[in-house]
Amino acid sequence: MRNGLQLLRHSLRRYRTLLVSVCFLLAGFQVLLALAGKSLTELNAFGAIQNFIPDFLKQALGESLVSVMSFGGIVSIGYFHVAVVGALVGVAIAVTTETAGEIETRFMDLVLSRPLARHWPVTRSIAVLAAATLSMLLAMRCGTWLGLRLLAPAEVRESALRITRDLAVNLGAEVFCWGAIALAVASISRRRSTASGLASLLALTSYLLDYIARVWSPARWPDRISPFRYYVPLDLILGGGVPATSLVVLLGISAAALVFAYAAFSRRDL
Repeated sequence: MRNGLQLLRHSLRRYRTLLVSVCFLLAGFQVLLALAGKSLTELNAFGAIQNFIPDFLKQALGESLVSVMSFGGIVSIGYFHVAVVGALVGVAIAVTTETAGEIETRFMDLVLSRPLARHWPVTRSIAVLAAATLSMLLAMRCGTWLGLRLLAPAEVRESALRITRDLAVNLGAEVFCWGAIALAVASISRRRSTASGLASLLALTSYLLDYIARVWSPARWPDRISPFRYYVPLDLILGGGVPATSLVVLLGISAAALVFAYAAFSRRDL
């Protein structure tokens, strides 16, 4: 137990600079979005912006377009913007492919030469993934709260905080799911570049498949295998709450990936 906790502390120290930097950037981005929402509201620019939105994007957004073109909607963009989602998923992949990197550099030989249960490298990665996901989402929520507190009208503050809370919950399940998938890939890989590259390729393919499915109906059937299908920010912006089905599917995929990671790592020849 003691050696396992030391391994966990070692990993947390290794990623602390990355996590602190990303958290500050994410929090700052949320504040800037609140500032942008305030400026657009004062200029009455939301109607003019809608005229420049392409028809295919209007079709993809549907009824949620009206909600997005508001103060609360602009703030909510920070929880499903491709750069934000990509950053969170990228960090999740980075911290969970650490096991493959330790095998590649033979650091794992040193770790397992101590009296340490074989499951600890995987357990350590799960703990780091959970800590990274939670810290990034908390930073985003703090940035959102600060921006709304300083810049938003009182009448939109409560609803915006509720919607962004639901977005954070759904986004957290999505990020944890991709971290679990990356850990499963890392558990059978000998090179970190291979594990992170394959996990990133799977995430990109899944994201593009989900994007196409939103505007092209023939792609909706294969889109069922995409974890991004179960991140539904536009539905949440309409105030529907986090669908239980989405959380169950994402957590189910995560659980299956983690069970595979434990089983594969315990049986592999290091």
